[in-house]
Amino acid sequence: MANYALRVPDSLMNYARQVAEEEHVSMNQFFVTAIAEKVSALKTEAYFRERQARGDMAGFDAWLAASPEAEPMPGDELPGA
Repeated sequence: MANYALRVPDSLMNYARQVAEEEHVSMNQFFVTAIAEKVSALKTEAYFRERQARGDMAGFDAWLAASPEAEPMPGDELPGA
């Protein structure tokens, strides 16, 4: 496990401390979780960008054109529609 000295503006530190207390977690756990959430978000964005780059719009259009025209089945309704 690594250690890292982190400088945090007072206002942000006060808010982080408040949230950690409300969540009943240590400041260390709060910061580790916050970093993990940010890393996850960035990796997810990169994953979808990579998938988008591999996309084949002509293939998708062909697949969509081959899909049958059918009335929605029971349970396909959108809520509130």
